[in-house]
Parts: sequence; C-alpha cells; structure tokens
Amino acid sequence: MVRTAIYPGSFDPATNGHFDIIKRSAKIFDHLIVAVGANPVKKYFFSLEERVAMLNEMVSDYPNIEVSHFDGLLVEYAARMNAVTIIRGLRAVSDFEYELELALMNRHLKRDVDTIFMMTDERYSFIRSSLVREVASLGGDISDKVPAVVERYLKKKFGSNSRTGPHRPPS
Repeated sequence: MVRTAIYPGSFDPATNGHFDIIKRSAKIFDHLIVAVGANPVKKYFFSLEERVAMLNEMVSDYPNIEVSHFDGLLVEYAARMNAVTIIRGLRAVSDFEYELELALMNRHLKRDVDTIFMMTDERYSFIRSSLVREVASLGGDISDKVPAVVERYLKKKFGSNSRTGPHRPPS
C-alpha cells in the first residue's frame, strides 16, 4: 500500500522553511503531494500557475513528490487523492493553536485523514512568505530565505537592479 500525504499551502512564495518540510516529508511518505491552495477570496502575489511552476522546479529531483493545486475543502481533496495524512508546518508555538483548530475540524469532517505537525528547522522559524516579499520588494537579500527558483521569480517581479530588486530610497 502506498502511503500518500499532502502538504498544503498557498506558497506565495515558497520559502526554505516550506522546502525543509517538503524534503523531510518526502523521506517519510511513499508519495507526497505538495498542494497549492486556490482560495478565490484570498489575493495572491504570484498566480496559481507561477506558484505551481516554482514548486515543480524546486522538487524536480524528488521522484516521489507531485505538485498539484486544489480549491474547496482540503480533506475532500485529500480523500480524492487517497491521502492518509495532511502535513502542517509549524514555525513557532504561536502557529499551533490555529493549526490545531484546522486539524480538529478536518478530523471531524474525515476521520480517516490524520494531520501531522512538523517543526521547520530553527534556521527558518522566523521566515514568512509575506516577510520575504516585503524584503525583496525593498531590495533586500533573500538568497538564504528562499530556493533559487523563488529568488529568480521575485527578481523578475521586482526588477534586478540589486540583489533581489530595485533599491528604493526613503520617501
């Protein structure tokens, strides 16, 4: 029996913290689906297609990882994909309460889909996609915060006059 897990997220953009969880999860499960969420209510910086493309490039050397996308209820998607586990990353204790509520609701909706919490490596515990976007937009160096493919996409969005984008002098 193939053990399939899903690691969902918006990945807007994916960070080294996300990639850390992806690589470690791929060692535990036979098949890992990195599932990019498409929530019509949420405004994303990168399009769904860009987020999927970045992730596909990131995991191209991992034969047991598939990148996909979904909308609607995660547990319904998990059931359609025959996944037995949902992976949720935690950066800090502050993430736990929200993630616990989601896990309990998912368990209520689909009793046969479990949730596993994984702590990211402490080197990445402070990294959030929104913070990476902000630093990149101001021309800061994010090369140690995101995979190279993500850095390339950010440079393309913000320009390449500096390490990650145009430096903007204070107003």
